[in-house]
Amino acid sequence: METVMKADIFFFISSVATVVLAVLFSIGLFYFIKAGRNLYLISEKLQDNFQESKEFILELKERLENNIVFRMFFPPARRKKQKEEKKNKK
Repeated sequence: METVMKADIFFFISSVATVVLAVLFSIGLFYFIKAGRNLYLISEKLQDNFQESKEFILELKERLENNIVFRMFFPPARRKKQKEEKKNKK
């Protein structure tokens, strides 16, 4: 009889521990999913900003290439040769 009583106590304690661990795991999983979603939203915003930055840089490059002072220091022929050399190296 005493053995059955000890077994009942053991199963009761293990059942409570299982429920507590399941609740803690669920809470941890909830915060993990929430953090993952936040990281995803942040990365989406960064990708949008990088695209805007890329367009701005290309526009700035185009404006610089058309600038008289820039062309005086960096003639167009020299830039073409450098681009051709880079292509040949690849």
